[in-house]
This record gives sequence, structure tokens and C-alpha cells, in this order.
Amino acid sequence: MESRYQNIVDKMRDRHFRITPQRLAVLKILLTSKAHPSAEHIYDEVKEHFPTMSLATVYKTANLLKEMGEISELALKDGSSRFDGNPHPHPHVVCARCKAISDFDDIPLGSLTDEIARKTGFMITTHRLDFFGLCPRCQQDQPS
Repeated sequence: MESRYQNIVDKMRDRHFRITPQRLAVLKILLTSKAHPSAEHIYDEVKEHFPTMSLATVYKTANLLKEMGEISELALKDGSSRFDGNPHPHPHVVCARCKAISDFDDIPLGSLTDEIARKTGFMITTHRLDFFGLCPRCQQDQPS
């Protein structure tokens, strides 16, 4: 994680982006969180250390990192979005009730992508695969 963090910071410097403590805090959360945080969640965490920071700073930093190809944004059906520090295509499971998101890396998508490309003639450049349902916690909370 530390080498990826430093690599991204170096890329930001090479592109002449300002390297502020707030921007670095947002980056660190995005790279370490497995929860696929929303901008609001990131803001709540960072503002504890930087009380004058704005939510706009989180969005600007996330959009910058997305444009650089270092994170991905997951748009949800309800119009909200979450961020993933792993920019490489991989499946997610999403709880329809609490909106928890987890990575699911146990599916070999390479061969499936190759087969879809072969059968359709498309040159597949990226993909997104999400599964929706109820997480174990929401299943327990659901009335029988």
C-alpha cells in the first residue's frame, strides 16, 4: 500500500497538482478502506483532523484520482456513489438495504471477458459486475 500511495503522490506532483495534507488524507482513506466509502463518509473522517476542510475538497480529490485511473467510482441505483481504491475491474456484492459493498474476487473474469469479446466481436476495454441482495446483517434484521 505504501508504495502505491507514494506512486500516486509522485504522479500528482508530475501533473503539478497541489499536494495538501487534506488531499493526502483523502487518498490514504481511499487506498486503505475496504468499505467503498462515500464522499460524505470520507469527509466525516478527514474533517476530524482538518475541521475547516470542505466536502468539495473530497469530491475534487476523488475526481482527480478517478481521472488518473487510480480509483473507481461505483454509481448505485439510488443515485448515490461510492469510491473504490482498487481501480481494476472486479465484482462487487451490494446490499440493497444498508448499501454495504464488498469486493468479490473469486470469479475468474478474464476468461469470461475473452469469451464475450470473441462471441460479440467487441474489444472489451473494461467491465463492471455487481451482485445485489441482502448482506448477512440485514438478513438477520429482516422479519420472518
